[in-house]
Amino acid sequence: METREKIIIIGGGFAGLQLAKTLNNKNKKVIVLDRMNHHMFQPLFYQVASGRIEPSNISFPFRKIFQQSRNTQFRMTDVREIDTANNKVITDEAEFTYDKLIIATGCKTNFFGNKELEGKAFGMKNTQEAISIRNHVLMTFEKLIIEKSRSDDGNWNIVIVGSGPTGVELAGAFAEMKKDILPRDYPYMNFDHLKIILVSSTEKPLAVMSSEAQEKSEKYLKDLGVTFMSGEIVTDYDGEKVHLKSGKEIPSNNVIWAAGVTGNVIDGFSEDKLVRNRYIVDRYNKIKGYDNIYAIGDIAYMETPKYPQGHPQVANVAINQAKNLGKNLLKKTSGEWNEYEYDDKGSLATIGKHRAVVDLPFIKFQGFLAWYFWMFLHLMLILSVRNKLAIFFNWMWSYINKDSSLRLIIIPSKKNGTLQ
Repeated sequence: METREKIIIIGGGFAGLQLAKTLNNKNKKVIVLDRMNHHMFQPLFYQVASGRIEPSNISFPFRKIFQQSRNTQFRMTDVREIDTANNKVITDEAEFTYDKLIIATGCKTNFFGNKELEGKAFGMKNTQEAISIRNHVLMTFEKLIIEKSRSDDGNWNIVIVGSGPTGVELAGAFAEMKKDILPRDYPYMNFDHLKIILVSSTEKPLAVMSSEAQEKSEKYLKDLGVTFMSGEIVTDYDGEKVHLKSGKEIPSNNVIWAAGVTGNVIDGFSEDKLVRNRYIVDRYNKIKGYDNIYAIGDIAYMETPKYPQGHPQVANVAINQAKNLGKNLLKKTSGEWNEYEYDDKGSLATIGKHRAVVDLPFIKFQGFLAWYFWMFLHLMLILSVRNKLAIFFNWMWSYINKDSSLRLIIIPSKKNGTLQ
């Protein structure tokens, strides 16, 4: 009997999950390794952080996804190292051998080596971080209403660093929360004092989008009352004040870092295999110097004629690299393999109700039509019908009532010094 080729996929993000689905129920033995037991729909993390939707609505257990699979297994474990000489993946609990290895570990928040900033500011790259932001912001107001004092100005400034889609969408969500929700939750507090501050190193928000999108998004932010600080670089944050390169300081106890990402690199590869913390791959996503190890998605650095500096680290690239590699792995010979090139379908961002910007290859538009387009596209990308319905219901309820009932503060209890 022919032995099935054993393929290990490290990471269950957009790239890893799409590859596993492409290889599902094919003549391969597939094992997905991830430190979490679920796939997370990252584009909607900001809605979890602002209490718009529940984490379970955008989280999908791997064991549920592959419940009916005949060839795909999942193991929850943290990968420590790759033993490339012996074709082994070394984890905290066990070692896994492979015929082919695909690394799809994605990215983490880039604090640019500033350990104090990393320890004090909030990133937003996984479900736990999004929940932590929600907990911390809501706890700020719970403390304020008891103290009945404005002695600490930092409580009244929510600072978001980075004006890409994540930063802009989060700023818009908190601005709407300030206007429509918090005054009803805390009727004896004056939220005129609350400031949503978006710090940007560029002159306009959404620097990677069109000039029309940049101008409109800046207008939307100002209409919502967001303070947009352009051309400013954060140098440090000590837990009480945000320090800017210009010499300015912003008091804040709520700082969210959305100013960049860096690759989740695994030990076992030499530095010459990396560019800007991404694995150097060829047009087939094969890592430089290896015949049976591949990288896909945000962690892969692929130079092509259209993208000589590598592809953008966006979900569409990750999904389509995974589809292309999956189809190639199912072909009989490598001579039949197809090279990958990114076909940019466009980009979009939302800045609150009826405010969004969309850049497509053939048209650019903004406003309420763009907002409906943004909602429809994200709803279609959600995996299960149940989750689609849950998110749609929450959105409609929020749309009609300008409210939600999801502002839960969930903090693990401690007993004898351990989390329970």
